[in-house]
Amino acid sequence: HRVGIVGIGGLGHMAVKFAAAFGCEVTAFTSSERKFDEARGFGAHHVVSSRDSAAIGRLAGSLDLILNTVNVPLDWPAFIAALAPKGRLHLLGAVLEPLQVDSLALIFGQKCISGSPTGSPTEMLTMLEFAARHHLAPQTEHFPMSQINDAFAHLADGKARYRIILDADF
Repeated sequence: HRVGIVGIGGLGHMAVKFAAAFGCEVTAFTSSERKFDEARGFGAHHVVSSRDSAAIGRLAGSLDLILNTVNVPLDWPAFIAALAPKGRLHLLGAVLEPLQVDSLALIFGQKCISGSPTGSPTEMLTMLEFAARHHLAPQTEHFPMSQINDAFAHLADGKARYRIILDADF
């Protein structure tokens, strides 16, 4: 399968690792060129700017699944066009405004849009077992609990790579 992952952050970097471990051809989409090499390091075969509609357009009809992990509006028609026939755009990031999508692009391409907050307990167990078998773990940064404000500032500045863990130091 050919899978696109939009957003190479806390959730997206793990999605890239999982898709690569499943043997998928992975295209990572990120708004930060600083993350291009990191996305490749997580297993992405291709990296595209999520803000470059022309580059996304060159992928027309090529992706079986696109997982969106970001909560910002995107060029939805470009991402729908990047889906192969019977492809799926699955939303994990809660975009707070309506998606502007041409229904004909969905109908004639037999494409769909779906979303979910989390998997079932059984699916989570299966995922954790798969992660253990393939040695998949998040990239983390540690901050002592006494520096929680620094950790939040680091996160707010977009500098977190990729999960922040607060360690008890009291």
